[in-house]
Amino acid sequence: MIDLHVHTSASDGQYSAEEIVQKAAEKNISVLGITDHDTIGGLEMGKKAAEECGITLVPGVELSINFPTGEFHLLGLGLKQISPSFQQILDNVVENRHRRNCEIIDKMRADGVDITIDEMYAEYPNTILGRPHFAAMLQKKGIVKHRQQAFDRFLAHGRPWYVKKVGTNLDEAIVAIRESGGAPVIAHPMSLFLSWGKLPDALKDFYDRGVVGLEAYHPGARVTECLRLEELAGKIGYFVTAASDFHGEKIRADRKLGHTCGGKKIEDRFWTENLKPWLESH
Repeated sequence: MIDLHVHTSASDGQYSAEEIVQKAAEKNISVLGITDHDTIGGLEMGKKAAEECGITLVPGVELSINFPTGEFHLLGLGLKQISPSFQQILDNVVENRHRRNCEIIDKMRADGVDITIDEMYAEYPNTILGRPHFAAMLQKKGIVKHRQQAFDRFLAHGRPWYVKKVGTNLDEAIVAIRESGGAPVIAHPMSLFLSWGKLPDALKDFYDRGVVGLEAYHPGARVTECLRLEELAGKIGYFVTAASDFHGEKIRADRKLGHTCGGKKIEDRFWTENLKPWLESH
C-alpha cells in the first residue's frame, strides 16, 4: 500500500511530518508523498523520519494555480532539489498569502471579531496560514461550532470574509517543478469543475504545456469518474497517480491514509509502474 498525496501541519494537516510518517509506517505504507500546500516546510523532517521507518518518501508540493473555474492544484512529485525558479514561487506565495490573510483579518475585525494577524501567526507557527486555520481559530473562540460552519457562514466563496487567493501561473509552476527534478501532476482533476465535454481538450492543453501526470484516483471523486479519468489520461499520454489527500481525522474524517476513491487501498502500481519510472528517466 502506498499514498502519493498527504498533508502535514506545515500547511493544513493535523499531524507533523514525523507523525504522518509514523502513522504511515503503522499502516505498512511503503511509499509516501508529502505534498503540502504551497510549502516544502515539512519535507526535511519527513525525510529523516522516513529513513528511520524504512519508508520511501516522495518529496512533493501542491501549488494553487490561477484558473478561471473551480480549483486547479498542481502537484510537484519527486522533487530532487529546489531550483531558483521554484524558490521564487514559494517566496511569492508567502507574500501573497500574508496580504490575503491581513485582508481576511480586516473583514473579521470590521464585524467585531477580536483577532490580529500576530495572534494567528503565534497560534500556527512554522506553517502556511490559510482559511482552514482561520476556521479553526473561529471554532476555538466559540464563534462557530465546527470548522465547516466557519466556511459555510464566513469564509467560503460568496461569504462575507472571503478573499480571493492569488495563485501561481501554470507555465511558471511547470518549469519550476521540472527544473527541481519533479513531475508536474494535476491533483484531483474533478475539482477543475470542467464538464466531461470540455475536460479532454483542457487536459490535452495542460499535457502539451508540460504536465505529465494525472491524479485520476482521489476520494473526492466517484469510482466511475476515476476509471474514466484513467482511460482519458492514457489516451492523452499522462501517467496516472492515486492518493488519499489525507489531512487528519479531525480535519477530514472521511479520508483514510493509504486509501482513495470508494475506500480502495492504493495499489503499488501507481508508484512502481507510473511515477517512479518517469522520475528515474528524467
